[in-house]
Amino acid sequence: MHRLFSIFILLFAATTASAQEGTTIIHAGRVITEAGTPARGAATIAVRDGRIVSIADGHVAPTDGATLVDLSGHTVLPGLIEMHSHLGGDPGGDYRDEAVETTEWSVILGIRNMATTARAGFTTVRVPGIGNDVGQALSRATAEGRLPGPRILTSGHGLSIIGGHGDVSGFREDVLEVLDGHNTCTGPVECAVRVREAGRRGSDFIKITATGGVLSQQARGLDQHFTDEEMRAIVTSAHSLGMHVAAHAHGPRGIEAAARAGVDSIEHGTFADAAALRAMQENGTAFVPTLMAYTGIRERLGTGVYTPQVEAKIRETLSVVGQAARRAHAQGVTIVFGTDAGVFEHGRNAEELAMYVDLVGMTPTEVLRSATVDAAELLGLENEIGRLAPGYSADLIAVTGDPQADIGALGDVDYVMVRGRAIE
Repeated sequence: MHRLFSIFILLFAATTASAQEGTTIIHAGRVITEAGTPARGAATIAVRDGRIVSIADGHVAPTDGATLVDLSGHTVLPGLIEMHSHLGGDPGGDYRDEAVETTEWSVILGIRNMATTARAGFTTVRVPGIGNDVGQALSRATAEGRLPGPRILTSGHGLSIIGGHGDVSGFREDVLEVLDGHNTCTGPVECAVRVREAGRRGSDFIKITATGGVLSQQARGLDQHFTDEEMRAIVTSAHSLGMHVAAHAHGPRGIEAAARAGVDSIEHGTFADAAALRAMQENGTAFVPTLMAYTGIRERLGTGVYTPQVEAKIRETLSVVGQAARRAHAQGVTIVFGTDAGVFEHGRNAEELAMYVDLVGMTPTEVLRSATVDAAELLGLENEIGRLAPGYSADLIAVTGDPQADIGALGDVDYVMVRGRAIE
């Protein structure tokens, strides 16, 4: 796979700048430096070596040799952060494809999907659950500027119980042995070992499947999978290595147990009840609702894409979309933006922003904050991304209109810069 990926790099590098040379001067019509603060008027943003050097009022003429980007008719704001995207896959495939598709094919899909995601305005993407080599390769390619795309943080394979969501299922036993991702664990000790192995591989964070899942082939419900002791071992081990933990969780008792174990975020949270939300609030656990996932599965329901047991689980979730997130927001649980892209088409991520207004009851400013400042803090990158300020990474986008008044303005992004590099 590494040899083939090198070929990809050579093919694509000719069309992508390896670094942003010199100084770039951006003339902005308006600037939102941080969600929740009033927009500034006309301003000049200076970028050098991938970082913001200064933000000055008015339009300052560029010095000799500087590149001028004229966004005087636009609002410039921090790049958006997508906290749940499966860049290495597309929606609608048969689960049996796992037995024939190669790692290299995941890289091909990832190259396309990460560029599409960046062009949609998402300059940082957290990928919870992707082939170990695939995630690392994509992350390196964008970090070095060899391929267009966002900053990528990857978990590698998510951790699962044997036979649970995230483990390979639905095949003959001899096929299961070949497809085994070596990502399952039983008991606190083995679960701690899996976390440390992920740390050794260079994973940025840990993803666990704390409960059953909708799109896996098991028909054993959507509640708690890992034991309380196993989850505590995972969280303790991850935190000791400086990694946060994202927990896929649908059922209420699994959500509650994961929050009490100290996970940093609950992904999906579909059936969170009062006790589960209370545990999240008490433990400072963020909620990543992934509402667009339900759009993706709704659009394919009844088309023959899903097996009968999966369709039954889909129908169960569609009756409560957004309800838990709305209650969580009302109780003061931090909502952080994430969509589960890959269950729907990559590039449609911004559609979820409006769902936070319509279904969750958030204001446009709160939604923007969930996809910038709050997401950056969950990643531990609050001094690097999520705001526009001198010293921060030059991750920014430009739109017409005011997204703090109308979140729909983020559905049409005209300019994207990641680490000081324009995304064409």
